[in-house]
Amino acid sequence: MKPKYRLFSNASYALSGLKSMWQREMAFRIEVVCIVPLLVFSLFLEIDVFLRILIDFSLMLILIMECVNSAIEASIDLITQEIHPLAKIAKDCASGAVLLSVVWAVIIWSYVLMDLFL
Repeated sequence: MKPKYRLFSNASYALSGLKSMWQREMAFRIEVVCIVPLLVFSLFLEIDVFLRILIDFSLMLILIMECVNSAIEASIDLITQEIHPLAKIAKDCASGAVLLSVVWAVIIWSYVLMDLFL
């Protein structure tokens, strides 16, 4: 039987997941340390609301993808400790998603900053 949905319990699970990410994942900590100043910097850019949302979301997408990547890696490690070609593919694809989100953020930020300053 599925447990009842409880907003505060479920929110505590999400916060626990973020705490775990901070404690266990060096890449997540590095990304947060880089992203938070950029989010603050974006507040001072004279751009319209749509562009602000776009550049801020591009940064948040990196953190989201890092969480998904870590969840996939933890799930694979729970299932098997053996080196298996399919496990490698799953982990590599999840890492690729993180890389694509970083590339996306760089493209978006480059476009906005070049348009703003040039």
